[in-house]
Amino acid sequence: MKRIALWLLAALAVAFLLIQFKTVERDNPPVEQTIEAPPEVLALVQRSCFDCHSHQSDWPWYSRIAPASWVVADDVHHAREHLNFSTWNRYDPDERADLYEEIAEEVSAEAMPLPLYLFGHPGARPTDTERAQIVAWATAAAEEAERAAEELEKAGEESAEAGSGEDDDEGRGRGRGRGRGDGDDHDHEHDHEH
Repeated sequence: MKRIALWLLAALAVAFLLIQFKTVERDNPPVEQTIEAPPEVLALVQRSCFDCHSHQSDWPWYSRIAPASWVVADDVHHAREHLNFSTWNRYDPDERADLYEEIAEEVSAEAMPLPLYLFGHPGARPTDTERAQIVAWATAAAEEAERAAEELEKAGEESAEAGSGEDDDEGRGRGRGRGRGDGDDHDHEHDHEH
């Protein structure tokens, strides 16, 4: 029995060493543009959200040891795909409004930051007052983004209508030109007959 236990421990040790060769991407690409928020709110969001939802991740020591490294890297990359505060310029007003609303909902419901993340980062847990600050900011930002989206849509419709009017004017101009040309040709035909 003792020999079997030793063999199992040796096998586990070898397996542990082998999986370390499977590397994962722990990257922090350049920040393109981040959110605009009051300094105190930005500090809260950076403390509670940026580790997963930005290009300013603080990769802890266990993110270099498999299999924990696989879980951490996968969580960060999926989080960035869903919401990335470092590429805020890539979202249009509609997308920003949706993301702000989601931030308010998730933070209000205490669904974010994730409990598992808070287990390893207790300092990232916002207080009730801090949650209220983030929710108030995100709600107001969502409303502002919605207004921007409506204005952008209205401007697009006005531009389309103006373009349609120009096309109609050009069409009428071409029609008048054809009418004059047809009349001239008809007169020439009469001249030849005479």
